[in-house]
Amino acid sequence: MGRRPLHLFVKKAVQTDLYQKTGLAKTLTAFSLTTMGIGAIVGSGIFITPGLIAAKYAGPGVMLSFVIAVVVCALAALCYSEFSSTIPLAGSAYTYVYAVFGEFIAWLLGWALISEYLFAVSSVAVSWSSYFQNLLAGFGLKLPAFFQAAAGTAGVKGGGVDIIALIITLIVAGLLSQGIRESAKVNNVMVIVKILVILLFIGIAVFYVRPANYQPLLPFGTQGIFKGAAVAFYAYIGFDAVSTASEEVKNPKRNMPIGIIASLLVAAVLYIGLSAVLVGVVPYTKLNVADPVALALNLIHQNWAAGVVSLGAIVGMTTVLIVMSYGGTRLLFAISRDGLLPRPLMRLNPKTQVPVANTWIFGIISSLFAAVIPIDKIAELVNIGTLSAFAMVSIGIVFLRRDARFKNLDTAFKVPGYPVVPLVSFGACLYLMSQLQAFTWEAFGIWVVIGLIVYVSYGYRHSRVRRELTINTTDR
Repeated sequence: MGRRPLHLFVKKAVQTDLYQKTGLAKTLTAFSLTTMGIGAIVGSGIFITPGLIAAKYAGPGVMLSFVIAVVVCALAALCYSEFSSTIPLAGSAYTYVYAVFGEFIAWLLGWALISEYLFAVSSVAVSWSSYFQNLLAGFGLKLPAFFQAAAGTAGVKGGGVDIIALIITLIVAGLLSQGIRESAKVNNVMVIVKILVILLFIGIAVFYVRPANYQPLLPFGTQGIFKGAAVAFYAYIGFDAVSTASEEVKNPKRNMPIGIIASLLVAAVLYIGLSAVLVGVVPYTKLNVADPVALALNLIHQNWAAGVVSLGAIVGMTTVLIVMSYGGTRLLFAISRDGLLPRPLMRLNPKTQVPVANTWIFGIISSLFAAVIPIDKIAELVNIGTLSAFAMVSIGIVFLRRDARFKNLDTAFKVPGYPVVPLVSFGACLYLMSQLQAFTWEAFGIWVVIGLIVYVSYGYRHSRVRRELTINTTDR
């Protein structure tokens, strides 16, 4: 009797297993998806990354970094849209890659995406803490000494424990455990509030722009623009979270592409506009802080507006915490459903139809990361996971079109300019990955090694897809 084949690259079936009902409630519309995307994209990035990118990479040319990043993201978004309308399932890029490239590649990508969501939530929680403290200071209030010593500073300086960041992450986990419909309603209201606040900042600060602050435009050279673009990816990852909602969307073949593309376009306009005004008001050398927008308004003595913006930032970042935590929990749900992670992570509450256990596990882990890891390190760790997902989804479109199993599936959206657009998107993602710091690659390498250990010790032996393949092979 010969040795049993490894089947490391066994692919998920598309006509059977993929389309079985999972129990997740279908309640989301195109508008819900768009606001979900805006909620994730416009919040963390717009209140954090413009300052960090300007100070460390691009200088006053920071808006060019965001332009480059959104162009690359738009190409990837087109690829995500075709996948999400063809395979409308939870798990986003992980599920798409499982169907096209097979289990081992899907596991590596899924593991990278887990880091993306965990670190995205953690970094936003750190900045939330900082803005919360600014808001209290605007009213002459101070936190108790135990909280005040660490809030908003542990993540930036790398010292202490950020208790406030830990608490808000756990509060969001509690909200999500109550159900996606309730979370979506809260998110919709908060998205509208934060867009108004961003427009308020631009409307006030534009009158204080000093042309001298734009000189030199590229103090770090052209290379700095591209390094900044690699970090700016952190700001646009929201549409990736939208694609994780596929199984909870009404008419996903139509609504998924609308939600993904519309949210990215709205976010791009807001990011580029805010960045241009921010560096015009504050010299770029002073923007390496966790709350650059509030800093700008304080410098121009618009303290009342700084308070409003801090409130808007808190609201905005709360929506990011909601959507990115949601995306992370649905990713864990999809991976555990395939048997690669323990099955309790896929169990749904019969009343709310929410995977409550994995929601709380995700919330606890991300809250601990938020409490102790420096914000600049977290941001780049988010980017490398995101870019790897974008790259695999982009090149995956080429294999999707060529795979006979997908020929007869009803696809509502197809990437224009095929195959040029997917290939250009793939190459652009790889290039931006090459611009990330050595520390990021080292940390990512350690994360991948941990993932391989988990797969070898648990996932490989419990894979549902491989088990079904083995049964079918034995029956023959």
